[in-house]
Amino acid sequence: MATFFGEVVVAPSRAGLDEEEEAREETPEDREIRRELEKKRYRRRGAGRAEIDVLWTWKSGGCGEEPLVCSRFIVAIGRNAAAFLSSFILDSVCWEVVGVVKLWNEWCRTSSTTNVLPTDSFCLFYRLISDPTVLLCQCSCYVAEDQQFQWLEKVFGSMQKEGLQVTILSTCPVADYKTQESTLTLASPFLKALKTKEFQEQVCCPLLEQPNIVRDLPAA
Repeated sequence: MATFFGEVVVAPSRAGLDEEEEAREETPEDREIRRELEKKRYRRRGAGRAEIDVLWTWKSGGCGEEPLVCSRFIVAIGRNAAAFLSSFILDSVCWEVVGVVKLWNEWCRTSSTTNVLPTDSFCLFYRLISDPTVLLCQCSCYVAEDQQFQWLEKVFGSMQKEGLQVTILSTCPVADYKTQESTLTLASPFLKALKTKEFQEQVCCPLLEQPNIVRDLPAA
């Protein structure tokens, strides 16, 4: 349970639920849709193409089995957040591409090539040349609900966890923002924050107020 509103907490995961328990909560229509999606993805995997595959061109320890040494990891999720990184942070020669996420679902089908190029994927990793422990991720593609745990597992499974500070950037429509005042009078765009209790530094903007929440991959 959160000690204050605006704190990020770890919720119970559904990843470990067995199929029988999950099926009891589904309607017949839901099950039919899920089966059809699984068939499509199974055929895709049968052709040698995984749903999510993380490819790195750089390893800090010189060994593919060693985790990446990372002190700060900034993830921009969604087209607007990714465009913000491109315009204000990545628009210089201080960064280089070091990894890519290959993703396939009903709304995102990245190239099957193994080359790490911006034209091959909508999810790229960059490192700061002057400080290789600082990584950025631009994720402008759609990650399905049943793929979010796999995305997190594969991306963060490549990194060391000790001393790692993660910053997530995402956007949502002003119309979805819940407030007592009219959204027509709000200065747009505006910035709000959520944080964990381990984050002791000063937050650069006000915390997100109740009853607003974060959804999808940023919440995961």
